[in-house]
Amino acid sequence: MDNRRDLPGFAEEIKDLEFNGFLDWFVAFNDVTVMWKAQPTYIMVQVLCLVGGFITLLHALKSGRRYVHLWVGIILHGIVVEAISYNLPDIDNFWHSQTPIILIGRRLPLHIILVYVVFIYNASIAVKQLRLPAWSEPFAVGLITVLIDIPYDIVSVRFLHWSWHATDPNIYDRHYFVPWNSYYFHAAFAASFTFFFHGTRRLFTESKEQWTASKSCFKETVCTVLPALLGMPGGVLLFLPLYHPLHDHYGIHSEVTFFFLFTVFLVLAWSGDRCSLKKNSIVSNRTIDYIIPVYLLVYYLLFLGLTIIGDPSEEVSIGFHERIGPCDEIVGITSALGQTLYKNKYLCTENNREDYIGWDCLPGGKPPRHGSHWYTACGTPLKNRTEYITVLATIFIAAFAVFTNCFLCGNNNGKAVDAKKTGQVISSKKVKKN
Repeated sequence: MDNRRDLPGFAEEIKDLEFNGFLDWFVAFNDVTVMWKAQPTYIMVQVLCLVGGFITLLHALKSGRRYVHLWVGIILHGIVVEAISYNLPDIDNFWHSQTPIILIGRRLPLHIILVYVVFIYNASIAVKQLRLPAWSEPFAVGLITVLIDIPYDIVSVRFLHWSWHATDPNIYDRHYFVPWNSYYFHAAFAASFTFFFHGTRRLFTESKEQWTASKSCFKETVCTVLPALLGMPGGVLLFLPLYHPLHDHYGIHSEVTFFFLFTVFLVLAWSGDRCSLKKNSIVSNRTIDYIIPVYLLVYYLLFLGLTIIGDPSEEVSIGFHERIGPCDEIVGITSALGQTLYKNKYLCTENNREDYIGWDCLPGGKPPRHGSHWYTACGTPLKNRTEYITVLATIFIAAFAVFTNCFLCGNNNGKAVDAKKTGQVISSKKVKKN
């Protein structure tokens, strides 16, 4: 840990970071070796996401224009969500650690843009194998997006790859330091984007095949940009009937509201699978399709491996975090339903509930001074390692089963099953017996 004190900016405290012009605000470059010394697991995860972005792009290019539009649309959707989140005070409640390439005022790491395609593109291709009806598909994409997100969320926050606001009521309820609303967010926003991505195309183009691009490049572009813009407001709408009334008005824990949404999504996805009339179509996986489950296997194994051998107490995060200040200052935030909720204005170091953040690596073990927004945060020991390994192993088993069924069993081995003909055969056999 002593070697870490030689890191540039270690123990530096800044109230408000100043930028040298627009370009300095828009993009910054940091030494990869320094980043590795500070947070090696973070570099591993970034490489994993960059490779995932490349693999999904390769799959899209090999699969056709419609898939390329999906990839681009998800990237734009991610940029919209992140940019708005950093600029609306009521939802500006998380801060990423610094990375070799970081954008928008040192807030948006490059790999975070690609996280969206790692989640939503892979989920979309997996769900495509199931050939669900249009009304059911978005909910299945939302569920599988959460399945991909869970290990990323649990492990990354524990290793201080980012930090959450400690007392924001919308993210106060946690699951291994991950807000339950993070899972709700991924399910809702992925479902919303998928709904608009396929829905706008059915509305504006003449193409009947969902995954075959229409002749009009302009219309396809419109049907790519619109979902990127509408995905976020559509996702917010999915918070209105369940989360906000139950949590904000009745004080129900966010775990309950998430599983309420999870149950609704699961019922709709499962019902679509059982009622699908597309099961009689021939769908055979191409070789390029199998690159998706192979990547996901590496993805899950990396996060499981980090819980086995990683040590968050050996990592430090130098950059933006929740501003430190007095413990008794309260500020109001307005929910999507217009209700006023309250949170602490500053991170209270005297009574810090964020156990994944510590100060032991700092001189004297003292936290940064009041007013600090850019400072050094220390990782903390992983005391319940066996529990984390068990949780990640459970997620791995579930994911292995889901993606195996999607890619190996979801297409009936490429053989068509015609329900009408099957019914006729059964009827004819009964007639012969009679």
